[in-house]
Amino acid sequence: MQEKNLIKITGLVITFNEEKNIQEVIECLDFVDEIVIVDSFSTDKTIELLKNYPKVRVVQNKFLDFTSQRNVALQNASYNWVLFLDADERITPKLKSEIIQELNKLETKDAYLFLRKFYFKKKPIHFSGTQTDKNFRLFKKDKAHYVADKLVHETLEVNGSIGILKNTLIHYSYDEYESYRKKMISYGVLKGKELFLKGKKYSILTHYIKTIFKFFKTYILRLGILDGKSGIILCYLQTLSVYQTYVSLKNNHNQ
Repeated sequence: MQEKNLIKITGLVITFNEEKNIQEVIECLDFVDEIVIVDSFSTDKTIELLKNYPKVRVVQNKFLDFTSQRNVALQNASYNWVLFLDADERITPKLKSEIIQELNKLETKDAYLFLRKFYFKKKPIHFSGTQTDKNFRLFKKDKAHYVADKLVHETLEVNGSIGILKNTLIHYSYDEYESYRKKMISYGVLKGKELFLKGKKYSILTHYIKTIFKFFKTYILRLGILDGKSGIILCYLQTLSVYQTYVSLKNNHNQ
């Protein structure tokens, strides 16, 4: 018998050209009361595929940065409890059961961190800096907000109590090399803009020290070497994002 959630929840997802992911992420949100998709005017079949799900409401909004998109999603949520997933994340049956049990308690936390298990081409990654990965995914929107000056790697600030769920969220972040490389470069571009807006000055010394240390940290200190060939690729791409951050910072100063 399927567990019933007594608390109304809005599922939230931001999308752009997610036809590969959209059906699976919607289907793993089958226990929420509504799903709001904030889409950046996808040019693939994302919107067409969403028409098959009556629980889904689509809001199209021009992409400026990730924090802005997430805030648009929160504004469109009908219920106070929100479950915010990325399109490449999946809720397992065990995690789903834990979410329902937690929200049906007489006393709950105001926000919950989810541990995430990173997958590389559908295979689990155990190291490379991913082993302590966790993010806020379930929270009361009247108790939390995304920090405005974070353009990428959005930060949720919680004005209340925090819990951590035991079961992990699956993160299929890497499917094929070129799309992931482009994503890491785009993260770097936004991060560089963020640093510029905060008044950070460009330094060629900082640029290369930060880049070299990122690879050393992820591949050696965070044991990416134990992930074999996958570890080399993942650590390289994380390093590429740091390198691109300072390219972007320099370019913003030169405009």
